[in-house]
Amino acid sequence: MSTPTTFMQWVIFLLHKYLPFFIQGCEITFILALVGTLFGCLIGLLVGVLRTIPAPGSNANPAVKILYKLLQFVLLAYIEIFRGTPMMVQAMVVYYGSMQVFNLNMSPMFAGFFVVSINTGAYMAETVRGGIDSIAVGQTEAAKAIGMTHWQTMMSVIMPQTIRNILPQIGNNLIINIKDTSVLNVISVTELYFNGKSAAGVYYRYFEVYFLISVLYFIMTFACARLLRWVERKIDGSGYYELVDPLADPTGMLPEKKKTKGALRLW
Repeated sequence: MSTPTTFMQWVIFLLHKYLPFFIQGCEITFILALVGTLFGCLIGLLVGVLRTIPAPGSNANPAVKILYKLLQFVLLAYIEIFRGTPMMVQAMVVYYGSMQVFNLNMSPMFAGFFVVSINTGAYMAETVRGGIDSIAVGQTEAAKAIGMTHWQTMMSVIMPQTIRNILPQIGNNLIINIKDTSVLNVISVTELYFNGKSAAGVYYRYFEVYFLISVLYFIMTFACARLLRWVERKIDGSGYYELVDPLADPTGMLPEKKKTKGALRLW
């Protein structure tokens, strides 16, 4: 292939020459973002539920009160620290700090998974807490009235509704993580940005390479956004509902009638 001269010729040339390199970077970027978001959501769910534990009453054991305050302090410190510092700095502290202070020789990929997970968990913890608080307090009171514990109430009553309410934010965190994994190049994680930067240095064609990288990032984020929107619609179910009056027709076998979207009809 002759030496390119125009912008599009360079784009096609670089794409042809480094396509496997770019695909490998996309794979690592997506795996880091997906796994990090998954574990981050699990961390966020756990921390969010623990943050909503009611405070011990005035008659509770002093040791229980101290443990409760200590737990809340630790959880709040975790959230504020990891929301208040850049992921790039967190990656360098975890990767190089663990090596220097604790003599742990963790791989860049493991450090990347760890950083993305705990960073996402800090954001998801507040999202989960807000989702729990958005559920009507009457549902919690009803669960307690029938003898359910706080944990049973969370798992059986509150969390199923909370997860549906925060599903858009979970998808948003996945899209953010796809882009933010680019900062992990500082610890030599061979994700898309790292591979693209290496390719750009061969021919010194930075504009063309970063144009390709931006297109690949957009394809990944756009595909994830559309897929998550489809999942939301599936969870929402149909917009058509009918309620049958069992006193009028105990069998439920009513004549077929026209359904109106979003309407609840009592025959």
